[in-house]
Amino acid sequence: MSPPSPRPTPTQRLQAAWLRRGPLAVALLPVAGVYGLLHALRTVLYRAGLLKRHRLPVPVVVVGNVIAGGAGKTPTAMALVRHLRRTGWHPGIVSRGHGGRAEGTRPVGAASDPADCGDEPVLMALRTGVPVQVGRDRVAAARALLAAHPEIDVLVCDDGLQHLRLARDLEVLVFDERGAGNGWPLPAGPLRESAGRRADLLLYNAPAPSTPRPGFLACRAVGPAVPLANWRAGRTDGMPLADLRGRRLMAAAGIAHPRRFFSMLAAQGLEFEPCPLPDHHRYAALPWAGRDFEAVLVTEKDAVKLRPGPGNEPVRVVTLDFEPEPGFFAALDSRLEKLRRR
Repeated sequence: MSPPSPRPTPTQRLQAAWLRRGPLAVALLPVAGVYGLLHALRTVLYRAGLLKRHRLPVPVVVVGNVIAGGAGKTPTAMALVRHLRRTGWHPGIVSRGHGGRAEGTRPVGAASDPADCGDEPVLMALRTGVPVQVGRDRVAAARALLAAHPEIDVLVCDDGLQHLRLARDLEVLVFDERGAGNGWPLPAGPLRESAGRRADLLLYNAPAPSTPRPGFLACRAVGPAVPLANWRAGRTDGMPLADLRGRRLMAAAGIAHPRRFFSMLAAQGLEFEPCPLPDHHRYAALPWAGRDFEAVLVTEKDAVKLRPGPGNEPVRVVTLDFEPEPGFFAALDSRLEKLRRR
């Protein structure tokens, strides 16, 4: 068994409180009421046409969630892009670039600096090979992307469910094991908006549905441990995790739910020192520096912020195999075909 995890951070304690209606959640209910009211008012203004939606000349597929934190939006967006390319589309990706410090909009490539444009957009550019554009204003980012790449005939917007200025043709709503949590809005609960929000397709990034709503399941599994330099060069072949059993290991994860990564490694029979880090951690200092580990296992989201070289020799990137069930893609194709004919 792996050693016990370090004490949870304040953010992790708040996320744990969102799963039940305990004292902390109850204390935050007045603020949650204000948040819910403001969100409802904004939605009404868009539906009434008092706030303008901007429609683009190509179909827009938005991937998002109603529960705060990492529900699996980025793996879903990448799986969508891979499927679209297989079926003859020419997709592009638009993202807010959360965690990036750049202003305005900008293109993102595999060699872009995650500190400028966010770690998830760089990961999507590296793993999908399609054009990516980031910007707080998704409409401006989408228009810049289409102007630079006229071959794009469908846009995938990562984490854009609540960005109502961008008109969309198809919405994909993602839930993970948490379902709707305690069912309350932020900050008393995890909900950005109602858990009953309508969407065209609903995908569970979980072994089984976590809400009463019907939807499709996604299969996720950890792949091999790939040397950092090889992974950054686009290779995903590496050492099977079973070969790391019995070795001195650290597992580091700067993601929304590090325990999810640690649990998947433990399920492979690995013993390791867990190193949970804040979401979008920038690795200004290396947690394993000066430590004697035979391998340091990191997620792909962490790997985009690390460079091969001194200090990172033991780093191995654990790839994630994420694939929605076939029925999800069949439903997606049916809706996209209607858009194509239209």
